[in-house]
Amino acid sequence: MESILLSISVALGVGLLMSRIVKRFGLPAITGYLIGGVLIGPYFLGRLQIPGIGFTSMEKVEELKVISEITLGFIAFLIGNEFRISQLRKTGKQALVIGVFQALTATLVVDIVLFIIYLIMPDKISLSAVITLGAIATATAPAATLMVINQYEAKGKLTDILLPVVAIDDAVGLMIFAVSLGIAKVISTGEYNLLTIIVEPIVEIILSLLIGIIIGTILTKSENQFKSRSKRMSVIVAVVLLSVSISMYHFTFAGIHISISSLLLCMMVGTAFCNESEYDFSNDLMDRTNRWATPFMILFFILSGSELQLDVFTNITIVLIGIAFIAARTIGKYYGAYFSAKAVKCDKSVQKYLGITLLPQAGVALGMSIKAQEALGNDGNLIKNITLFAILIYELVGPYLTKQALIKAGDIVPKESITNKIRTYKKINEKKHV
Repeated sequence: MESILLSISVALGVGLLMSRIVKRFGLPAITGYLIGGVLIGPYFLGRLQIPGIGFTSMEKVEELKVISEITLGFIAFLIGNEFRISQLRKTGKQALVIGVFQALTATLVVDIVLFIIYLIMPDKISLSAVITLGAIATATAPAATLMVINQYEAKGKLTDILLPVVAIDDAVGLMIFAVSLGIAKVISTGEYNLLTIIVEPIVEIILSLLIGIIIGTILTKSENQFKSRSKRMSVIVAVVLLSVSISMYHFTFAGIHISISSLLLCMMVGTAFCNESEYDFSNDLMDRTNRWATPFMILFFILSGSELQLDVFTNITIVLIGIAFIAARTIGKYYGAYFSAKAVKCDKSVQKYLGITLLPQAGVALGMSIKAQEALGNDGNLIKNITLFAILIYELVGPYLTKQALIKAGDIVPKESITNKIRTYKKINEKKHV
């Protein structure tokens, strides 16, 4: 226990230190957290095998997996704030069209590119892996997006539609993945199972949303019983932990494997709470939750950095297929978002820059690859390694690109611009007084 607490302390310290260093280069803090995680991971400081000073093995990182699960729960809960009915009346249709279309486009482009590679080199990648990786391409990292938006206090047309699109994107992605994995199993084993391919994904989504609505309603009723802000915050923490714990249970009923999506469940809890409560009341609590969860978010990215397996660079097959995957997914995400945003008449800044902000990948994609590894054996191992390679590149580059896209769209105002405006204002006032 002592070494675990020391590891967490060292991890936060190194992550915060790296965030200050990368700031000098104009990079988002999240990039510093990821680099800090790599430094204290098994490939650097962890190699010294000093308990507490870095993670000595992947198993040690795995011991703190619950922190990542809790953090994703809070992030999904906070994204629920973007699904207020009043907001959806303005951007709901646009977010839905874009979220679905760009996810399907990313899948299609990746499937086509990897299928060509399969035809050329069938001994390097299987058809099952092609189909599964196409589904994994849909996933976007809500944590990275939210972290960049929070750090730079981004506000504007692009930010308004970004988080709903990310949430819809991951919901669509989970369904595409479930169906694709079912098809991949059929190809791999030759055993056809309609329940696995169609019924189980639908049951997972419906159950996640229904349970989320019930828990969100209970949360709303519970919050009205307390006047203290600290107690209200405690209720939210308890409810998010409850929701995450529910999603960890899996069981079989009538031949159907039933599981709950933590992302969808927690998102719906936040959505129900925000729509059933008064705006000022729920918005204040959401803002406090965001600030309260910040240390967890920092630790989440540090652990994500520690999880990155750098030895994927030593396998030329993984590197080449990984590069093809990244290129195809980037094209699919960018042009899928561009054309769908144009079709629903979004602002030109949204059309031009939304696709770039959808590039980061992390926890959701990793979770998908782990499921694929468990279900597809050797093909699953290849899928996981290619996904890890893509996550490594996307997580180090994606947050910076997201920041630049938000700046270009005018949603982030650089501090230099604010300073210049203040100076100009002072000079004008000085001239008036002369």
